[in-house]
Amino acid sequence: MKYNVILFILGLFFLSCSSSKKIVDKPIVFNEEREELSKEYMLKRYGLNQNDATIQPQMIVLHYTVIPTMEKTFEAFNAPTLPDWRPDINTVSGLNVSSQFLVDRDGKIYQLLPETTMARHVIGLNHCAIGVENVGGTADLPLTEAQINANVWLVNYLTKKYPIEYLIGHYEYTLFTEHPLWLEKDDSYRTVKEDPGKDFMEKVRKATKKLNFKPLPNNSK
Repeated sequence: MKYNVILFILGLFFLSCSSSKKIVDKPIVFNEEREELSKEYMLKRYGLNQNDATIQPQMIVLHYTVIPTMEKTFEAFNAPTLPDWRPDINTVSGLNVSSQFLVDRDGKIYQLLPETTMARHVIGLNHCAIGVENVGGTADLPLTEAQINANVWLVNYLTKKYPIEYLIGHYEYTLFTEHPLWLEKDDSYRTVKEDPGKDFMEKVRKATKKLNFKPLPNNSK
């Protein structure tokens, strides 16, 4: 009898381990400067006058970093202000880019910001989008199966916590320019994106099909 109870407990333990993935807290700097820049971004870009930089997640946006390591990616996101090598978006706002989550090439998930704190990672939709960055994405460092599995797990995890309606790749963001969620005021502010790649998105979408996300809009500017 004792033996059976032990086996049962062990079975529950291994089942729990296999159905969960540890998220490692690795917060980037979110000081008064970053919060003020975030609120300024939300006001000027979206017309949202808020007392803090909170969002109501309705979308998950998957990315790749092109940066080869987690450490270098974290370093790029950590400062509140944009580095000198991003003049393409510096004129829009001095707020540094970031995301709520970062997935390393081995599939380990790092949380950089709270899920309901705005991160600058996608034009027009930051006010409602949780960003997931994946280390790599170049020809020399393609995204891995471990990253696909981690993204699938994370999408499932987040969808249980929030009323997520859309799952998109960064390259698909312009499909929302005529959508009610789109708030960017400047029609000239667009950048061409390819991340995280169509193959990556197809695999994640196939594995999360049961979540029944809304279809993407057909129109784009």
